[in-house]
Amino acid sequence: MNDTDPALLYPRHLAVLRARADEALARSGHDHLLIPSGRRHYQAFDDRDYPFAVNPHFKHWLPLTAVADSWLAYTPGQRPKVIYLQPRDYWHVVPDAPGGWWVEHVDVHVVRTPEEALPLLPGPAARCAILGEANSALGDYAPNNPAPALDYLHYQRSFKTPYELALMRMAQHRAARAHVAAEAAFRAGASEFEIHMAYCAAARQDATEVPYQNIVALNEHGAVLHYTELDRAPPTEPRSFLIDAGASHCGYAADITRTHASDHGGEFQAMIEAVDAAQQAMCAAVRAGADYRQLHLDAHLALMGVLREFGVLKASPEAALATGVSAAFFPHGLGHPIGLQVHDVAGLAASDRGGSIPRPEGHPYLRMTRVLEPGMVVTIEPGIYFIDMLLDELKGDGRADSVDWARVEAFRPYGGIRIEDDVACTEDAPENLTRPAFAA
Repeated sequence: MNDTDPALLYPRHLAVLRARADEALARSGHDHLLIPSGRRHYQAFDDRDYPFAVNPHFKHWLPLTAVADSWLAYTPGQRPKVIYLQPRDYWHVVPDAPGGWWVEHVDVHVVRTPEEALPLLPGPAARCAILGEANSALGDYAPNNPAPALDYLHYQRSFKTPYELALMRMAQHRAARAHVAAEAAFRAGASEFEIHMAYCAAARQDATEVPYQNIVALNEHGAVLHYTELDRAPPTEPRSFLIDAGASHCGYAADITRTHASDHGGEFQAMIEAVDAAQQAMCAAVRAGADYRQLHLDAHLALMGVLREFGVLKASPEAALATGVSAAFFPHGLGHPIGLQVHDVAGLAASDRGGSIPRPEGHPYLRMTRVLEPGMVVTIEPGIYFIDMLLDELKGDGRADSVDWARVEAFRPYGGIRIEDDVACTEDAPENLTRPAFAA
């Protein structure tokens, strides 16, 4: 089967979702599955709405990300039903008539007001598992989010269908094109804001369409893990550029980070290359049966090896990990599941019946603790940072001798390094979804 055309892959994807829904309903004791697309949220004491974010369960079934007050209804043994709101409106653009690769596989009912959906929903409401936000309630149909159904569906969402992987590859290509444009803007002397605008233009997505707020950090700003301030003026001396930015395609996310140095022949560039080599080895370790917690700890050892190579770390990598010194330079997790959401669900799930797998002691920010299985897609995003607050803690608590502080001062003006790819676990070698997109 063609593994690149979503139209050809969608029927099998829908069959998988129907089978999962059958099991989820059996576990929760309900007869019908209802998924509202979501309703717009409005700012307090105002009539301005926030950018609309569709219910991820809704876009799992349908490649629709901009239709509010619509519903997916499924009853085992029947075709899925889509209740599609196409309002009469002259204040806003009305959604196009339903169309695309999904239409022939479901029963579509167009309504003009949200309330017109009520007689089309299966009932009674008490027999429905309704997955969504509280503000999506319509009449008696209020989201109840039964835990047995959600635990099962969230866990199963970890295993991507070929349809989902095809859409994720498309998102990678869009994001990679934009990363190339952003690097060119950096090398032309642009400000953070101008680089961000160049990125969005190349991705052909604005700040409300990309899957998360772009991180565009020059110089010391690279030491702020989620830096989103976007200075309007370029620095007097641009030294380094860290960009963590993605793109969306039919509701699926790409999440990519790259770091660049203004001096191609300098020491910071050499450190970037060392982190990049370590990161590629980590990507190659995304294998079925690998414990992601161990991959995270191995990443600490590899990154501390880089710091020792560059004279920053005086202790051994093993000692740095054991004493928590490594966390001062690499304070976040190795990565997370990705798919319909950037930080996708069930990263800590113990099973499809609930529970959680604990994080390693001393690593509170790790978002993935499961053993990898074929079909999972995770990010691999190791980083080295020179963060004043964390380094000051090292200096003051008896661990200062582990670090060469003169070397720290040499690298502090560059902020930090992060390299991130999205990687699919398969039955055999992993598929790096990101690197081929840059090579295309």
